[in-house]
Amino acid sequence: MTQDGRKRCVVAYATRERQYLWAVDVPLDATIADVIEAARQLADEPDVPWDSAPVGIFGEPRERSDQPAEGDRVELYRPLANDPRDRRRATVKQQRKSTGK
Repeated sequence: MTQDGRKRCVVAYATRERQYLWAVDVPLDATIADVIEAARQLADEPDVPWDSAPVGIFGEPRERSDQPAEGDRVELYRPLANDPRDRRRATVKQQRKSTGK
């Protein structure tokens, strides 16, 4: 907790090319949505999906109405280009075709 009764959180977003991190100080009762908005005000990144991306804290999906704790890393998740399960199914299907099973 900062000295003025606020908490510090970090907002993280990553692309294939770059990882973005924004440290923000917010009121103690701030929600994830508030933390993201504070980071948006600091950032000059219009391509970040501020309003539409799923969110989480330290890899666990959360709601934007949840309250993060002091020191939490709020993460904005981008959609996967390919679902790993779908890729695996396609690989297995191709292997079965080539082996005649």
